[in-house]
Amino acid sequence: MEIIPAIDLLNGACVRLYQGDYNRITHFSEDPVTQALHWQNQGAKRLHLVDLDGSKRGQPTNSVVVQAIVAALEIPVQLGGGLRSLEHAEKLLDCGLDRIILGTVAVERPDLVDALAKHHPGAVVVSIDAKNGKVATRGWFEQSDILATDLVRRFSGSGIAAIITTDIATDGTLAGPNIQYLRQIAEVSNIPVIVSGGIGCMADLLALLPLEALGVGGVIVGRALYDGRVDLAEAISAISEDRLQDITGNSSNLA
Repeated sequence: MEIIPAIDLLNGACVRLYQGDYNRITHFSEDPVTQALHWQNQGAKRLHLVDLDGSKRGQPTNSVVVQAIVAALEIPVQLGGGLRSLEHAEKLLDCGLDRIILGTVAVERPDLVDALAKHHPGAVVVSIDAKNGKVATRGWFEQSDILATDLVRRFSGSGIAAIITTDIATDGTLAGPNIQYLRQIAEVSNIPVIVSGGIGCMADLLALLPLEALGVGGVIVGRALYDGRVDLAEAISAISEDRLQDITGNSSNLA
């Protein structure tokens, strides 16, 4: 399972929101490029970026910072937030991003997602953010009546690279992931699932390992890394060691 550090961009700075609330912001760094390089040096194999301004405004807003991060790193970078048109998506892919993440348009214009996935194999990811099992859109400001599991079924087999799913109720809380919700998503998906929301300690990461058998291949971690509750290098090592113990038949942390 890949551990993917997150950088959430707001006005060009690294921040974290509590349950997606723009009125509950914690600032962590004014230098996103240096922060990105730090995660790479800690062993990250991929970086997750969110353009929070873009999510709110409906169009990419932190593109200059995003391009600087992509140029500075050697690892793949994926970006979500405000990508709601073919033009925006194509422009960001052209700047060197490995993957673009589409959320609102997956609900409002699923045909656009299908078209992008066809023209950019392996480069399109659908973000399914849910509260009480129902999908939220437009930077989590709007709540739909669409079940997250139904949207997963819609895009399974569509050619997208993965699904990222966030349980909004746990995002930024450090209270632990919603395992029941994540299991429901993984059980109906036939493409890789990346989970997000609620990671607060090493035990939370280890608790996700049983979901690997259902197709959960990654976890996005934000606040816990910035608060020092999880050390990225140690977490990557611990996950690898736990998997090796399971393969060799030795005692596992999950036993």
